[in-house]
Amino acid sequence: MTATAYTLAVVLNLFILFIGARFLLQPRPAAGYGVPAKPDGDAAYFAIKGLRDATYGVLGLALLLFVGARAEAWFMLVVALAPLGDTLIVLRHGGTKAAAFGIHFATAVVVLISAVLLFLV
Repeated sequence: MTATAYTLAVVLNLFILFIGARFLLQPRPAAGYGVPAKPDGDAAYFAIKGLRDATYGVLGLALLLFVGARAEAWFMLVVALAPLGDTLIVLRHGGTKAAAFGIHFATAVVVLISAVLLFLV
């Protein structure tokens, strides 16, 4: 179970780091899930989202590496609020239910599973 807990945590952190980097480097294509980006939209939105996501990924990896599984578990528990909030944002702003639940809510569930596995280590 330890290998599964650590592997899932690393994969999730690398994935959100990748999403953040993509929003910073290729913002328009990165916005293709959830709420569609307006063609004349504010580039600052993409930069803020990218920085937020990349920071979460780096912080999660640092906690796992330097502090341990319990700290990472608490981090994952708190970080699950972001995709839960994203679910509501997508639903309230014209996104599809499939994107809201199939991407964002599902992500929150996987993050919470990761937290539980890390607490059990």
